Amino acid sequence: MRQIPNPILVKDIMTKSLITVESSATVNEAAKMMESAKVGSVLVMEQNVPVGIMTDRDFAIKIAAHAYPIHTKVKQVMSSPLVHIRPDDEVWVAADLMYSRKIRRLPVLDEDELCGIVTATDFVRMFTVCNREDTRKMYYHALTKIFDDANEHEIASF
Repeated sequence: MRQIPNPILVKDIMTKSLITVESSATVNEAAKMMESAKVGSVLVMEQNVPVGIMTDRDFAIKIAAHAYPIHTKVKQVMSSPLVHIRPDDEVWVAADLMYSRKIRRLPVLDEDELCGIVTATDFVRMFTVCNREDTRKMYYHALTKIFDDANEHEIASF
């Protein structure tokens, strides 16, 4: 009898070391933290509760393109509301959420407690070691999503 492997959960692939910044910090301070930690984002906190995320894309699009000064507060340019996922959700749910929202970083919250982040890099790392059954699940999930999206469009135009 063939044994079905346990699903891969978000907590199995998430990065647990996080860089956070208070919403009152300046974008210059946030950029220096990102450079020092060699990361592409910082999670923005208010009273120990995550309220947003500041990404390298926010710097390129919001700050550089609009010529905000370096003393601008992170709260003014962070991405919010914070799109997040739970640690016990399956990775396919996270991948689908990231794809549909067009984001590359997804904070992991257990209740209001920040416990990790899932990034596109985490998925690449996971895919390099996944087995045949994992690949089948990904393929099935992708086909189901395509089929569901096609039907949704067909129903909408009916």
